[in-house]
Amino acid sequence: MYLHIVLFYLMYSFSPSVGVWGETMATSASSKLNKAVKQQYMELPQGGRAQAMYIWVDGSGEELRCKTRTLDSEPKTVDDLPEWNFDGSSTFQSEGSNSDMFLIPVAMFRDPFRRDPNKLVLCEVLKYNRKPAETNQRFMCKQIMRMVDSSEPWFGMEQEYTLLSTDGHPFGWPTNGFPGPQGPYYCGVGADKAYGRDIVEAHYRACLYAGVQICGTNAEVITRYIKQHHIYIYIYIYIYIYIYIYIT
Repeated sequence: MYLHIVLFYLMYSFSPSVGVWGETMATSASSKLNKAVKQQYMELPQGGRAQAMYIWVDGSGEELRCKTRTLDSEPKTVDDLPEWNFDGSSTFQSEGSNSDMFLIPVAMFRDPFRRDPNKLVLCEVLKYNRKPAETNQRFMCKQIMRMVDSSEPWFGMEQEYTLLSTDGHPFGWPTNGFPGPQGPYYCGVGADKAYGRDIVEAHYRACLYAGVQICGTNAEVITRYIKQHHIYIYIYIYIYIYIYIYIT
């Protein structure tokens, strides 16, 4: 989930007209604001305090929500982070008559957007009765993993994403056509092959800064998209993010 957060932020930072994962992104009105004005405030000292952005999965099971809490000092571990709450009736996670939900911090990363001493805090969600929310898949996963603690399992994950323009067209494709045949794009090099490289490099560096165990990236190609018994040749440029996570 952390990689998703970093990637969404970078999409808007580089170009509000570029989307990701099959979503069509409308051009944001905020793209016309002077970003240099914001930067002068972001460089102001924080008086020893820290901003902790609490992030969780909402009732859709896919979308993210967040809100930020001011802490008196920089937290060193997850144990330094207080539990928090939110209104689940506004996130498709509860009814309005009993809407309090609890945010339980479970992972903390350095914030590559606000930078040190600020943190990004990944949370699981509990209902008002302290039972896991329906979309809290981590709770069950944690129970299963505890059953094999002695095995010390290792997991390898690869995460891929596709950059899209505002019209839903893959980023870097010709305006009124298709790219050339498969071949030049896998692990491609050059502005005419590795589209959106600025976003890829920024994403990579942000993950390293935050402390994510990211092992590498490469450009990838998928060549067939099947719909209504017709085969369309779509060459999607995927960036593989290799994460190696050790779970105990």
